[in-house]
Amino acid sequence: MDQPGFTASLVAGGVAGVSVDLILFPLDTIKTRLQSPQGFYKAGGFYGVYAGVPSTAIGSFPNAAAFFVTYEYVKWILNTDSSSYLMPVTHMLAASAGEVVACLIRVPSEVVKQRAQVSASSGTFHIFSNILCQEGIQGLYRGYKSTVLREIPFSLVQFPLWESLKALWSWRQGHVVDSWQSAVCGAFAGGFAAAVTTPLDVAKTRIMLAKAGSSTASGNILSALHAVWRTQGLSGRRHV
Repeated sequence: MDQPGFTASLVAGGVAGVSVDLILFPLDTIKTRLQSPQGFYKAGGFYGVYAGVPSTAIGSFPNAAAFFVTYEYVKWILNTDSSSYLMPVTHMLAASAGEVVACLIRVPSEVVKQRAQVSASSGTFHIFSNILCQEGIQGLYRGYKSTVLREIPFSLVQFPLWESLKALWSWRQGHVVDSWQSAVCGAFAGGFAAAVTTPLDVAKTRIMLAKAGSSTASGNILSALHAVWRTQGLSGRRHV
């Protein structure tokens, strides 16, 4: 891929990421509160649904840009012919690499954001300062492994499905899909991937919100899922 291609991926990915994250932020807050251990209403209910938005505003652009630049770069490196049966594998590898890189930016932003979402009375900077004072830099990266283990399966489902849907639609109509058609394919692929990986997302949220020193805070996904199963059953892992 040439330099303009990387620049386009950087800008387009960053702008798209910021737009989506800010527009859907209230829904993300509701999702976090549904997944929180204290329960939806104790975590804030429908009050202060923009709590934690500064963290997202700061981290969203570099996070999305890092993902899409890595995604396009790995696709270029692998250089698989579009007609090859290996193309889905290329998309999977590219998406996985993108998630590993993007999570280096995403996780600190996500930790601060989620704690602000369940503590609407506390400011984002106050929460950020508390994490640094009590847990240090590693506190900002609590849940990194669980986030990667959630995001990689998500991308392994979403991006090959998205690319396949676009290719199918293009073939059916005889020309490359328009922007709105690509968005429809992306929405379907993203919704399906989110449904499949919801249990992992619940575990990630519980790990990030757990009190320092607790067993859940150690970052063990199976332990977190077992705790949810023990207290809430299967329904506790279905909060998308």
